[in-house]
Amino acid sequence: MSGFQRRRPRNRDFSEAVKLIILIVITLECTISIGHGTKTPGKAAVFPNQTDVTDFTIPGYSICSARAGHISALSAIELAAAQLLRGYAPESVLAETTDERTFADADRDGRLWVASTGNMPVGFALVKMLPDDLPHLEEVDVHPSHGRRGLGTALVRAVCEWATASGYVMLILTTFRAVPWNLPFYARLGFVEIPRETLRAELSAVVSEEAHRGLDPYTRVVLGYRCEPPVICE
Repeated sequence: MSGFQRRRPRNRDFSEAVKLIILIVITLECTISIGHGTKTPGKAAVFPNQTDVTDFTIPGYSICSARAGHISALSAIELAAAQLLRGYAPESVLAETTDERTFADADRDGRLWVASTGNMPVGFALVKMLPDDLPHLEEVDVHPSHGRRGLGTALVRAVCEWATASGYVMLILTTFRAVPWNLPFYARLGFVEIPRETLRAELSAVVSEEAHRGLDPYTRVVLGYRCEPPVICE
């Protein structure tokens, strides 16, 4: 044998190249994409749309960035999930819903995630930026008929990973101190209480705004998750 390898006909080379391109596209579509937005002083950070968060797969469900078609279903999830807080929040708060403009803005900026089964949203997580460097987990809701399946955990983890990958120091939230499942749930995910006397002005303003809506500040707690970049081993 001469060691000379016959070259494939050009049409076969082209066919193999097409197959390779298709494989790359499929792989990219299935890859988690957590936004690495740049933060421009004085402007809200805008993050690229993310795909399915496959690390948090739950049989029959998916966690992904929201799309415009999801938004109309989210208010009904809010109202249903609020009923779990009956006895801890005034009726006026239980009847509150987020306006679609807020959802649409969060969707555009990559700050809204949904849990869905098929094409039907059954839960969501919404982040609001206070100043540009402080993401606030404004709301996490799962419809009670889809509760106790790990969807809330998956949504919060997705937000924590986004905050870490985006270069933030801390992700914060406010929640009910007395609701039995709340503090243990967030503690398991790495959140710790932030003492009131150390709150930044923007966080104090959140607590004051909640009090204006009828939430007793003494029943509320501010929690923080310290974002740690992943350790890369060479």
